Amino acid sequence: QVTLDKNKTKAISFSIVWSSSPDVVQYRPFFSTPEFIEFPTSSPGQMAYAYFYPPLNPMFQGLPDEKPPLLVKTHGGPTAETCEILDLSVQYWTSRGWAFLDVNYGGSTGYGREYRERLLGKWGIVDVDDCCSCARFLVESGSVDEQRLCITGRSAGGYTTLASLAFRDTFKAGASLYGIGDLSLMRADSQKYDSHYIDNLVGDERAYYERSPINFVNKFTCPVILFQGLDDKVVPPNQARKIYQALKERGLPVALVEYEGEQHGFRKAENIKFTLEQQMVFFARLVGKFEVVDDITPIKIENFD
Repeated sequence: QVTLDKNKTKAISFSIVWSSSPDVVQYRPFFSTPEFIEFPTSSPGQMAYAYFYPPLNPMFQGLPDEKPPLLVKTHGGPTAETCEILDLSVQYWTSRGWAFLDVNYGGSTGYGREYRERLLGKWGIVDVDDCCSCARFLVESGSVDEQRLCITGRSAGGYTTLASLAFRDTFKAGASLYGIGDLSLMRADSQKYDSHYIDNLVGDERAYYERSPINFVNKFTCPVILFQGLDDKVVPPNQARKIYQALKERGLPVALVEYEGEQHGFRKAENIKFTLEQQMVFFARLVGKFEVVDDITPIKIENFD
């Protein structure tokens, strides 16, 4: 049940009237409520939007002189939208001391045509800049630790993650879940109904090359963990393997997890759980500088273990 303000434009409160999972209610004190934030972008006068989830666990309290690490999530689409809904995978992070940021970068649905069209011809630029700008905004506001900024994304969100790591120096580590590394290959394999969708977002041949992280693996400067389904027809496994091998040869901490029988988007519960846990351990070991409370056996990290 949602209560709106008198203009019926904003929700001022909500309550759960009925839930299909009664067990969820007992964990309500652990749920971090998102804060809607508006932040300045690199374009003068242009604002962008995100949901910020501060860390929350009633059983623990952070040290008074310590700011929390931040995990930035880049949604897929890329012209989709993230919403303020209960996502237990988000609460997994916030209940363990992480701040979580879900960004609706320029191009996202939900803020009008002009905002959505910010991404036309600028995919790999506007989305990347907005994610970096929002992370810096939280650093400058004193909400998070500048030395512990991480980023993660799936598919098109994985592309934004890889591009942020290759072309910017804001983040200290990243995780790509079946992320797009090669835009040209993505266009070549596009289905008929969206054959020109990517052209509108990228542009000419030069842009396709210059914005593909797979062509600039020498620009990565921080640890990366990659998760890839071996039956993925949208993002072939060789893209993740190429990035993994290049970073391994350069001496950067890197890990690659491949799943038999998984396509574009993981569907097996054990793989979804494993992916979430290994991201946590990877970031904790390399950036967070703390031990996770869960009993998780970390996978081997090349150039680290």
